This record gives sequence, C-alpha cells and structure tokens, in this order.
Amino acid sequence: MRDFQLGGRSSVFSENGMCATSTPLAAKVAIQLLESGGNAIDAAIGAAVLLGLCEPQSTGIGGDCFVLVKSPGEKDIIALNGSGRSPRNLSSEKLRNAGLSSIPLHGVEAVTVPGAIDAFCQLSNDWGRKGLEFSLLPAIKYAEEGVSIGPRTAFDWAGAASILKGDARKHYLLDGKALSAGQLFKAPKQAEILRLISKNGRSGFYEGEVAKDMVQSLNELGGVHTLEDFSDVKCNYCETLSGVYGGHNLFEHPPNGQGATALLMANILANFDIRNLDPFGIKRTHIETEAAKLAYDARNRFIADFDFTERLQHMMSIDVAKKLASVINMDKATYFEDNTLGAIHKDTVYLTVVDKDQMAVSMIYSIFHSFGSGLASKKYGVNFQNRGAGFTLEKGHPNEVSGAKRPMHTIIPAILNYKDQLTIPFGVMGGAYQPNGHMRFMSNFVDFNMNIQEAIDGPRSFFENGNLMLERGYDKKVRAGLLDMGHNILTPTSPIGGGQAIKIDWKQGFLEGGSDPRKDGCAIGY
Repeated sequence: MRDFQLGGRSSVFSENGMCATSTPLAAKVAIQLLESGGNAIDAAIGAAVLLGLCEPQSTGIGGDCFVLVKSPGEKDIIALNGSGRSPRNLSSEKLRNAGLSSIPLHGVEAVTVPGAIDAFCQLSNDWGRKGLEFSLLPAIKYAEEGVSIGPRTAFDWAGAASILKGDARKHYLLDGKALSAGQLFKAPKQAEILRLISKNGRSGFYEGEVAKDMVQSLNELGGVHTLEDFSDVKCNYCETLSGVYGGHNLFEHPPNGQGATALLMANILANFDIRNLDPFGIKRTHIETEAAKLAYDARNRFIADFDFTERLQHMMSIDVAKKLASVINMDKATYFEDNTLGAIHKDTVYLTVVDKDQMAVSMIYSIFHSFGSGLASKKYGVNFQNRGAGFTLEKGHPNEVSGAKRPMHTIIPAILNYKDQLTIPFGVMGGAYQPNGHMRFMSNFVDFNMNIQEAIDGPRSFFENGNLMLERGYDKKVRAGLLDMGHNILTPTSPIGGGQAIKIDWKQGFLEGGSDPRKDGCAIGY
C-alpha cells in the first residue's frame, strides 16, 4: 500500500467495466458507451478516435493501429494488424538515386497509407455490438464543439509545432501558434469525415471525396500515392506471439510490430534473479539495459513486414536468449553501437477497455512522430503519418522500403495472463521504448508484486543513441553507480513513455486499472 501522505495516485477498482486512456475525456466517453449498451470494442473505437482530437500530435485518423482482443469465454487472443502500406509506386532504388541515404522524417516520402480506420471498421463489424455510428458519435460532437487541451498535450504540441507545414498549419495551429493548456481544439472537417464513415463504413474514408483530398494533397507535395493505394487498404487478423515470464504468459503482436523484441528481452531477463534485486537499484537497471541492447540489435536486423521478417523463431528461441544472457557483463556496460536502421519516435496513444462480460481490448494507435509527417490534406486536414520513416534504404535488408510494403512498427499492445486467475491488457507508449517498457511494467508486477498503478509509476530508464536515459526518479547513488560501470548517463528532456493497464481478477470478480501520470489520463470504472 502506498503512503497516502505522499504524492501519487491509487489504482482504480470497479466491477462492471473500465477504461484506461491518456486523457480523462476519452476514458469518460468509453465508460458512457459501455453504460449505453456498447461492448469493449465499441468503447475502444470511440475512445481511440476521440484521442485523435485530444492528442492530435500523437494520433489520428491518418495513422495506424494494432489491437489484441480477449473475447469472453475464449482462451485464444485475437490479433489485428491495422497498419498501412507504402504507396505501390515507391521504391528504394528511386530514393537512393535521388541522393537519399534515409527516408526524410517530415517528407512526403515517409507517408504511408493510414490503416487504422479500416481496422476500426473491421473490429466494429466482427466484434462490436452497437455499430460504427454509435462509437463515432461522441468524437463527431467534440470535433465540432472542441476539446479542452491538457497540459501534457500542450507541452508536446509546443515542441512539435515547428514541423507543421503548409495546410497542416491551418488545421493544427491557432492563429499560427500551438494550442496551450485549456484552449479548445476544434476540427469540424474531421467531423464531416466521421459522418461519412458512420454512413458508408470504410469507403467513406478510403474512397470518394476524402480519399481524393488525401491523394491530391500528397501528389501536390510530390508523393506517388494513388487512389488505388487507399482503396486497397486491408487490415488482417494474425496469430499472436507468446512467451512465459515468471509463470505468466505474455502475448505480443507479431511483425511488422516489434513484439518479438519484448519477448526476447523477457527470455534474456529470465536468466537472472531479478526479483531479489532492488527494483530501482543499480543491478536491475544495468541488467535490463544490457538485455535491451541485445534484443534491440536483433530487432534492427530481423523485424520487418511479416512477409519479409527473417529468423523470427530464432529471435524467440530460449536457447538463443540464454546465450545472449551469458554475454552480459555484470560489472561493466557493454559498448554497443545504436544501429537503428529506421527512425524511432515517442508519440503514440495506448488505451485498454474491459466490459461487463470481461471482453478485453488492448489497442495502440499512432501517427509515428509528433504530428507525423507534419503534412495534412488540404480540405479535410487529415494529418499524414510518417510511418515510412521506419523503413531503411539499406539494400537487401528485410526492412528495405519497397512498394505496397509495411514498415517495421514500434507500436505494440500486450496482454498478460496468469493461469485462469488474471488477465491484464496493457501497453506502454514511447516509440522504440515500448518493448523495454513492456518488460519494465511486467517485471514490476511479476517480480516485485507491485499493484497496477505502482508498476506504471516507477522510474524508467532506456538506452538510446549511445546514452542511458534515466528519469529524475532515480536516486543519485544509482546514477553514480551506473556511471562507474561505464554507462553514459543523461536525464531525458521529457518523460519516458506513458502507459495504461487493467487487471481482470477472475477469482475475485473485480477490475483494477492504472494510468500513467506522465500523461494527462486516468482509469475510470463503473
């Protein structure tokens, strides 16, 4: 139990349903949808689309999503890949011949076709109870009337406003400036799009006037996108990846997501007696950092579009993990070049919903970097993701860009199961940090018996660009000890990621939720 005389927040408990998101309004709307007869799918779609208004720098209808669903009474966990592809006329050879060595973060070359809307339509049709119109109605209302911007969103908005170009400035700035906390953000043109989707399903977005607006806008910017690229968008169900850590089963999304990276980290860490270490001490942080270096190196070499991913089973091998664990020096940081072949990012939204039937949804939804490509469609203001920057131009690499191909994705939802007692849909925002974040949350819960909120709250570390980033929550002695081991220590300028989780306690019949104070959100139950 936390010390109630100190700052912090408690886990949230309820019996009938719960939502945990990174903004209170989206969580509230999800609960209202549940109370009005919708199920977890209906509520998750409604909350997700609304988050595109509450946090437009992080996500939106021009982005992608990945989803895991635990259906009531079913043992299998369903995975849906809602990520889009590159335009079919794009090629690495053309880009290299144009003098590029990497794909520009904020260029039209990085814009992949958005896949999230198709996924939402598919989910609603296959698993929803009340239909798309029901789910989208709150977002339509708030797109017209406006949403009040939260402090963390305002912080991110101010830091990213400069990358907005052309029509994006018209749609995502107010009098040429980033919105500040408390100001209303309105997007009436998005309301029009959502009405078309409510009426016509996916064709309201991927065909007709909205699709024409997106394609024409991209073509004017030099893009090679076609109407066929949009009409051909198709999400797909796929088999989850899974592993065991501390007797708990961890389910992750397969490539092109980086879920295998989290599972490799879990397998490496299983070789160490983590639970007998100080949870925020030197040794645990060191071991986790070194394990992440090894797991991310494998990610950078192997993970791509599922049809191109190499040696996935090798990455998942217990024997491989054991060998990698054996090379970790317990007393010294290993020099490891950060060989990230594609761009990384820190902006995403994650949400989870559980309904009264205990259907669980774990969903992550993103436009990649803050405000994506920094570009938007002229008429409707669809903010284009820059997920294509996750490709590499390295010839022969599995993640080399080519036409109609999915890039390696950093966003991953997760579900943790323990026998027939617990189911925990969870996710950690923060781009490349996410596999590391999954392990930090899971280890906090499994190894150190933290409750859901505590497991989210704890200080975080992450190795990136040759530096070990330590949040200010770490003790000075820990910093000094890690420095003595050879880690180059830096304090990040912003929090490392975010996160949400809900625990379904099957035996006791209650839900326990938590939401990251690094964001503006909360968990709400009823």
